[in-house]
Amino acid sequence: MSGFNRVGVACADEFDAESDKLDSKDGGRRSGGALQVFGAVLTLLSVAFILFTFPLTGWMCAKVVQEYERAVIFRLGRVVKGRAKGPGLFWFIPWLDVIQKVDLRTVSFNVRPQEVLAADGVPLQVDAVVFYRVVDPSLWVTRVKNGYQATHTLAQTTLRATLGTHTLSDVLTQRTDIMKRMEGALLTVSRLWGVQVERVELKDLTLPVNLQRCMAAEAEAARTARAKVIAADGEVKASRALKEAASGLSPVAFHLRYLQSLSSIQSDASIVVFSLPVELLDVLMSHQP
Repeated sequence: MSGFNRVGVACADEFDAESDKLDSKDGGRRSGGALQVFGAVLTLLSVAFILFTFPLTGWMCAKVVQEYERAVIFRLGRVVKGRAKGPGLFWFIPWLDVIQKVDLRTVSFNVRPQEVLAADGVPLQVDAVVFYRVVDPSLWVTRVKNGYQATHTLAQTTLRATLGTHTLSDVLTQRTDIMKRMEGALLTVSRLWGVQVERVELKDLTLPVNLQRCMAAEAEAARTARAKVIAADGEVKASRALKEAASGLSPVAFHLRYLQSLSSIQSDASIVVFSLPVELLDVLMSHQP
């Protein structure tokens, strides 16, 4: 019997706990509903008061926002449903509403120079500029405390994380693609704040002095090698053209060309010329294998 009594007492305790929870839930709902009713009644009374004293209180209940601004209205601590007010003239209840203006123009800020370690271990110092604008004023006011500071910090961390996954050659040759990836990463996060990132540009890229010297030496060596290859190709083409031109000359034309070459030598040049008969040249060429 004592066991049944214990079980009964435990069941009763559980039942009382569940009933207390239900009562607390019902009490919370009732208190929340009562507050909503009280707020609605207070709003209606305020509107009635404004209508009865309209000539005197009309100037207090009017607000003007510019074309590039929107006004987010908090009534008794809650955001008024619907889109943000503006531009132009709109009405509000001065003793119940709190107004926060939001600028919709494009804002730009410079990301301070960041020390970034590239994927190939090269230290870089980069800075960028970010352009963004607010597209949802309500989210901009309610989701983030300091939107400008949050966007600035997000841009710094995203710039460091994005460049850290690429090598130095990728950063130098694929700058546009890297900035687009960074723009997409910023847009994914900042969309929750009512912000649209329009553009991200990499302003400056600073390399260590030793690395700059190495890259300059490498570029100079590459240019010298290309110049030698081009000069060698030119010599080969010139020799082939000269051979083709010489093979087409007759003996008389070859003799005239020889005399013309002798006459073209300047008299004041310090050159010693030995003239040989053309027949001797023919004999020498005939003995070549």
